[in-house]
Amino acid sequence: MSKSKWSAEFRAMVSQEYLDGKGSYGFLANKYHIGLETIRRWVVAYKVHGIDAFVSEVGNKSYTHEFKIMCVEEVIAGYGSSVDIGAKYKVNTTVLESWIKLYNANRELRDYIPKREIYMADARRKTTIEERKDIVEYCLSHGRDYKGTASIFDVSYSQVYSWVKKYDTNGEEALIDKRGRHKADDEVDELERLRRENKKLKRQLEENDMLVQLLKKVKEFEGM
Repeated sequence: MSKSKWSAEFRAMVSQEYLDGKGSYGFLANKYHIGLETIRRWVVAYKVHGIDAFVSEVGNKSYTHEFKIMCVEEVIAGYGSSVDIGAKYKVNTTVLESWIKLYNANRELRDYIPKREIYMADARRKTTIEERKDIVEYCLSHGRDYKGTASIFDVSYSQVYSWVKKYDTNGEEALIDKRGRHKADDEVDELERLRRENKKLKRQLEENDMLVQLLKKVKEFEGM
């Protein structure tokens, strides 16, 4: 079972403080150094399920394809926001929003079994920077449960582990996919810049040589 860094009792206490009028979302967020949206999600869930909303974590629950579709379609049909529907069915808002993205992209919402093995590379899929941020945030807030996070977001274990490690080292900037991006000359070191200049000169010499050979052939043709 994955563990949140905040206990169920603590989340219930903060939610109750809001409901008792002891502070706004912003006030409580500053007081406890917690994201404002996080507290808002807690309050919505607490109003529906009480402390039970925080006792059963996502990591040990199974979600069928049909259940995922039902949750997504309730949001799309306007029965409530992702926060409201997530609270209703005790589904993390970030997780539900990932299902909605997959649904809108016509991707299959597969059954989620907690013990499902997701270490193999065939689970890899392309992700946006926003998805990677959501995945890292979810993983960190659930005791670095890489396996559970990978299963829920339909990515591989190695992807989650890599993103979290990059985030730990260099923050959100490290989650930007820079594959295929050619660095400008002023972004590389002196050795790489000289290599590029050498390659450029070599290409120019080859082009000049080809031009010389072509001119020779033209002269030979004209002299016939």
